[in-house]
Amino acid sequence: MPRYLIERTFAAGMNLQANEEFCGGVVANNTDDNVTWIHSYVSSDRQRMFCIYEAPSPEAIRRTAQRNNLPVDRITNVRLLDPYFLH
Repeated sequence: MPRYLIERTFAAGMNLQANEEFCGGVVANNTDDNVTWIHSYVSSDRQRMFCIYEAPSPEAIRRTAQRNNLPVDRITNVRLLDPYFLH
């Protein structure tokens, strides 16, 4: 499955509550398009979020983002580079 980095901007700052209800809802909504949320990073000012997803296509990610009421600025297909795997 392709892996993607999704960049999101929250101009007023991210006010999402990263609780079980929110995260569970995102995971459930993503299953309709075979999208898997791996993990996310949030900037210290809470205005930017960088998420790693596995999905069949960028379009599937956009559909799930819309269902989850999350912005999408950019979607980049990425591959894992792990320095510990190189040995």
